[in-house]
Amino acid sequence: MTGVLAGVEERLRTAFGEPDARAAVTFVGADRIEVLRFPDAAAGLVRYATLGMSAAPMADPTAPVADPERGPRAELLLTLRAGRATTDAVLRPLAVVAASPQVEGVVVAPGGSLDLGEPLWPGARFTAVLVGRPDGSVPELALPAPRDPVRFLPLLPMTPNEAAWQRAHGADALTERWAGHGADPRDPARAQVPLGP
Repeated sequence: MTGVLAGVEERLRTAFGEPDARAAVTFVGADRIEVLRFPDAAAGLVRYATLGMSAAPMADPTAPVADPERGPRAELLLTLRAGRATTDAVLRPLAVVAASPQVEGVVVAPGGSLDLGEPLWPGARFTAVLVGRPDGSVPELALPAPRDPVRFLPLLPMTPNEAAWQRAHGADALTERWAGHGADPRDPARAQVPLGP
């Protein structure tokens, strides 16, 4: 486990540089999850990355026995425009999402969504996240066979109505709607897109 997480942290540092802050959260029945913050002043962004979710593979909740080696592994990335909201309080909600495979048996995969039921940070209109496809900002980390590689999955904040609409129509439909209305999912102050027909 330690070797996997050391490799993940090195991959994150190679992609984003040195983190300027990190926080650790521990949940009952789960290993510790850390969240690292990587500022990108040149691009006007701040990136939050989980560290700890990939220590064990995500197990199919219908499987009678969890395989300790095989299964998808991932860490989560949340990229936001800096300075538009007080977003550092997102550290705990991010850790909750990252712990969900251990605590709830959830397999976090592209196209899925997770609803926290509360704002992602104080004053946020977003209470849920859409799991995106890896965007190449952090290349996946290969592990020795038979282990699956660690993938770095972007998270996109959603309002409660957007989350409900996504469950009904699918992830691709929501991302197309965002694009069609010129919405920037990285803007922590963005408005909800129109969801009518």
